[in-house]
Amino acid sequence: MTSWPVQDGIFELGDLTVERGGVIQGARLAWQTHGTLNAARDNVIVYPTSYTATHATQSWPIGPDGVLDPERYFIVIPDMFSNGLSSGAADTPDYPEVVTLRDNVLAQSRLLGEVFGVERVSAVYGFSMGAMQAYHWAALFPERVERVIVVCGSARTALHNRVFLSGLLRTLEAAPEHLGQGRFSAEPRAALRAFAHIYAGWGLSQDFYRAELFRTALGFPDLETYLRADWEEGFAGCRAANLYAQAVSWLHGDISAGDLYGGDLSRALSAIQARVLLLPGETDLYFRVADNAAELPHLRFGELRPIPSIWGHRAGSPAGLPEELDFLKGEVRRWLAG
Repeated sequence: MTSWPVQDGIFELGDLTVERGGVIQGARLAWQTHGTLNAARDNVIVYPTSYTATHATQSWPIGPDGVLDPERYFIVIPDMFSNGLSSGAADTPDYPEVVTLRDNVLAQSRLLGEVFGVERVSAVYGFSMGAMQAYHWAALFPERVERVIVVCGSARTALHNRVFLSGLLRTLEAAPEHLGQGRFSAEPRAALRAFAHIYAGWGLSQDFYRAELFRTALGFPDLETYLRADWEEGFAGCRAANLYAQAVSWLHGDISAGDLYGGDLSRALSAIQARVLLLPGETDLYFRVADNAAELPHLRFGELRPIPSIWGHRAGSPAGLPEELDFLKGEVRRWLAG
């Protein structure tokens, strides 16, 4: 039980046409809210989900003493398509080949307007793919978003990041169960184990492994046990078609794609009116500090504050990491109060 109001729901979007072609038939957007919407409807924080995350698994930073305070803000967590709760490739006939982050954010905007009567948002906060969605919010709706907090994310998926994603996609495609276009005749268990091992090599830094933090900090007796218990078992509960579809969304992440900015990233960044806080992890292998540093000069109001950590990408979602959590909470609360 929480000491603040929590609501869950499903927003029926109808047949949803997506930007790269195709329709999500009977599209459904799952959501959860924390806190109370004030009378002025101006205390909203949108908190999109990251890769494979759901509103249940990523609500842990929310609390009166947490990163996001539900006693002050109305926090809306929209579940990304193919995360297992919203419509996804694993359970939707003729699911489109590409569902972009823009498609997700446009659906989220409808949720805020049609369900909660909200136009402007105080902030959009996101980690990883959620951070990319936060960037999309700022670029798609420059006059509606006051602040954006990008934790271990970027405005466009970098080429090195795309190589990682290509490896994941090719691994799933190599499974004998793969039928083509990210669909499977059965869950490809061997491919999912390989998928998990690839992910483990990128999710944490080289320094993490050099220091053997999987043993000294996480308590696993050896590397093999860590890979099996933390990574293989974690992905075993995911549907391969959903993993594939979300990786495709990640691969195509780009706030400048489409007619609005015509692929001009600097133009998209300079159009953002929100105050943007960039919080990359110092040792993140997906979203490098250099990626955010290259974006910063194009932002009207931006600040770059790398998270000091050897925990790689996980530094941006630091459950159980007190130093990283204190840094993240301090920076986020400072930005929201500024």
